[in-house]
Amino acid sequence: MFRTTILFRFLMRRFFGGIGLVLLVICGIIYAVTFVERLPSNPDTISAIMDAWVRLLEYIPLFLPLAVFMGTLLAMYNMTRSSESIIISSAGMSPYQIARPFLLGAAVIGIFATAVINPYFVSVSSKNITDHELQLVDNAIWIREETDSHFLTMTATNMKKQNSDLVFINAKIFVQDKDFKLLNRIETQTVTLSESGLNSDKAQIWDARGNTSTKKWNIKTQITPKTVLDRYLQPNQISFWELPGFIKKMNTIGVSMRGHLVQFWTLLFLPLTMMAMATLGIAFSQTRQRRNFNFGLKFSLGIITCFLMYFMINTFNALGATGALPPILAIIAPPIIIIAGAGVFIEHFDTI
Repeated sequence: MFRTTILFRFLMRRFFGGIGLVLLVICGIIYAVTFVERLPSNPDTISAIMDAWVRLLEYIPLFLPLAVFMGTLLAMYNMTRSSESIIISSAGMSPYQIARPFLLGAAVIGIFATAVINPYFVSVSSKNITDHELQLVDNAIWIREETDSHFLTMTATNMKKQNSDLVFINAKIFVQDKDFKLLNRIETQTVTLSESGLNSDKAQIWDARGNTSTKKWNIKTQITPKTVLDRYLQPNQISFWELPGFIKKMNTIGVSMRGHLVQFWTLLFLPLTMMAMATLGIAFSQTRQRRNFNFGLKFSLGIITCFLMYFMINTFNALGATGALPPILAIIAPPIIIIAGAGVFIEHFDTI
């Protein structure tokens, strides 16, 4: 038992060492490219550094499964090259026993990404929300409010967050009475939504008779910045811990939540996805060659297979988002297929 524990810790160190090296390279490349790309659009270097950091956090869910696969393959290759895998096999560990530390490490990475990285990314990115983080209709932001005295409809081409308020760009606002008769039409370059309502320092206003005036304009609304963000935020702009309550609240008002359900199940089963990619890496690292192990060929074939798996996962996600498959089935099916296929290959290789 003591010997097994030592081997278990050794394999865990090898696994996290391989993952760490791969993540360091991938994150370094992405961060450098993003920093250079964002530098012209930021006022100073510090802002560009922070902007690049937020973008890197956004990309982590995209390349993390690939990093787990590559890190697993690299760790197994290093052990084969140094004959450590032969020593481990001589200690009586089967391929499945060797895989346990890798699977546990992959699950830990998935849990950390879901429970820590995702909420942190949401908290950082929510400080500067623009229209890129919103789900738009016809490439525009639409807001509608009904009160006891009027109907209000607003459309805008862009939006940005300013402290606790929202600023809408190129806004057109229509105010109607209860019989849908147009009372006012307002066009303004910028209009600010705060807790007290909508206001603009300079707006062009048309009344019911067609008379035009340019002046300050404001109206009290029940709409608040929070309700607008809740309605329009994309799934990846909502923390994993807040998604269940948000989905429940939106369902009560009849808003389609398929995309948010897919995001929730994706984050919940991310540890399973990481375990599937680790299993795939172990399957591709199986070899009987102690020397001249063709790592380049195995690595290339593995990367191609990994991208095919990535395509399959995205296809299932799309089916879940469109309602063709239940969201939970669309998320758990790909990793189960990968684990089953890789497990059959390992079993076949071990019994030859």
